[in-house]
Amino acid sequence: MSSNTPKMFQVSTLQALAKGYSKGVVTVGELLEHGDTGLGTFRNVEGEMIMVDGHCYQALDDGSIVEARPDMGVPFSSVTKLQAQKEFEISNIGSIDELKVLLDNKVEEGFGLNSMHVVRIDGHFAKVYARSVLGYEARFITLREILSEKQKEFCFEDIDGTLVCICYPDYMEGINAVGWHMHFISKDRRCGGHVFDIGLVRATVKLSKISRIEIQLPTDIEFDIYSLKNVSREEIHKIEQASSGDK
Repeated sequence: MSSNTPKMFQVSTLQALAKGYSKGVVTVGELLEHGDTGLGTFRNVEGEMIMVDGHCYQALDDGSIVEARPDMGVPFSSVTKLQAQKEFEISNIGSIDELKVLLDNKVEEGFGLNSMHVVRIDGHFAKVYARSVLGYEARFITLREILSEKQKEFCFEDIDGTLVCICYPDYMEGINAVGWHMHFISKDRRCGGHVFDIGLVRATVKLSKISRIEIQLPTDIEFDIYSLKNVSREEIHKIEQASSGDK
């Protein structure tokens, strides 16, 4: 297999993060060696990560964006070097569920149901409902508990920006969330976060199918005392998509 074949580089597992393992496994600087596009979070769940154009950004709990320092720790992330295999235009998408169905259809057209996918969507949005979270330093506090206490939600309206979307197939549940996971960053790189819902006016979509994965697990003893198999699909869904109100 050619060394130029795109791969997913993943830091730790979503199961570990869900159980409360939020120590840095690699640094932002190290992560950038493996990709230019992706998602994740930072040590102690200190905000949402959006990697785009070879830069790593941190969405703070007020929805504002700063560029992440190279020495910041990363407990969980999935990144790749985006090589678009399909590019197409979309318009008038009324919800995140509608967008996910459209992307699922594109994946199925490309016989990619058992592969990972990365999508970048650049366009104009009528609305983007999103969240970020203030960090939490206590150990063995689950991600769901952190989000219930520290999650902040916001809505961006009439805005240009980018959605970074990652999809893992069903059989990889636990390594990551299955299905589509999306983060947003504005074109001016001033606001963003983890996305709950969207209203999309028009956009360009770049889609890449990923058939290789490299996983960097934590190496310290603490990681090996977590019972990762006890994280349910329901809990993962609530972590990924639950907001404090219906949008």
